[in-house]
Amino acid sequence: MTKSNRLPILLTVLVIFLAGVIAGMWLKWRPAPTIIQPPPQQYTALESSEAVVMKAYQLISPAVVNIVAQSLALNFFMQVVPQVGQGSGFVIDTDGHILTNNHVVGNAETLECTFMGGKKVQAKLVGRDLGSDLAVIRVTPFSGMAVAPVGDSDHLTPGQRVIAIGNPFGFQHTVTSGFISALNRDLAVEGRTMMGMIQTDAVINPGNSGGPLIDSRCQVIGVNSAIYTKSGGFMGIGLALPINKAKKVAAQLIRWGRAIYPWIGIKSYMEIDPNLAKQMGLSPVSGILIFELSSGSPAAKAGLRGGDRIAYYLGRPILLGGDVILSVNGKATPTFDELNNVLFEKNVGDTVRLGILRGQQQFSVDVTTGTDPRIQNSSAGVR
Repeated sequence: MTKSNRLPILLTVLVIFLAGVIAGMWLKWRPAPTIIQPPPQQYTALESSEAVVMKAYQLISPAVVNIVAQSLALNFFMQVVPQVGQGSGFVIDTDGHILTNNHVVGNAETLECTFMGGKKVQAKLVGRDLGSDLAVIRVTPFSGMAVAPVGDSDHLTPGQRVIAIGNPFGFQHTVTSGFISALNRDLAVEGRTMMGMIQTDAVINPGNSGGPLIDSRCQVIGVNSAIYTKSGGFMGIGLALPINKAKKVAAQLIRWGRAIYPWIGIKSYMEIDPNLAKQMGLSPVSGILIFELSSGSPAAKAGLRGGDRIAYYLGRPILLGGDVILSVNGKATPTFDELNNVLFEKNVGDTVRLGILRGQQQFSVDVTTGTDPRIQNSSAGVR
């Protein structure tokens, strides 16, 4: 083969070689192709936890209302101006009764409820109760009005899933979910401590008050009442009144316009602990030192005694010589709130057994509860 014949062949081989090198480099540095996986033949669209929340929202939301309460107040210039507050509530029967918090309706002049879908209905106050922070208002029933199914709050357990529906900051029909964090929490309301509250981490913000707390059975097990916060916003601790307590108060508000609590007639008292009792010359116990009883009250009829001599403690005149209540139905009652919360579970006419210390003697007394004759509408009264 001559030199002239070999040259084209060498050039052809060189071109092929260079083309291979360039192709190899391109294949090495090009981005990997996107591989689109085909969808599986069968899959679950929603996790069970999502399905529970969605089902609760779809079932309960039509019964949840946004409440706008308008009242009149005086401004800095002593002019009468309207004040508007908002909260939540939910329909509890076919007569149009709506359960909410007392602090939502307050002393409102007008009440307007907005249902899911934007339907606005005027409402009237039926009754409210400071002691439980509950109120019942009523709208005229209309076609298609939904009623929230009410459950049982006596058998709740921390860790249960719960769902909250309400109108935080005016955003209507907002749903959040979480768990029951704890039971039997205390909440101070209007100078009184409500005990036995449900604690939840389901997000609750201003405007959620009065809305329902729902379990995974899609039943209302609590009324969202308050949050524990240091910043004004939600910090993971919401509190709800158990629905069984709320049902009892709601029934009384609907029937009488006020809550009727069992009353035994302690007019004035002092809570004492062993150190304080010792300083006052009493046996070192924890309990409720009775200063004065209402005349003709159940406690007075049962033979309990108030103080009979004046003494001074920290510059304050007090009555000594009265009985000390140590327990009710076998449960220690070192505070008046604890006594009240035991009475809250009873009905008028029920009998409670009080453990009493009189001087150095301890004994039990049965007291049949009555109705406080001084109780007024919208007040829990003095027990």
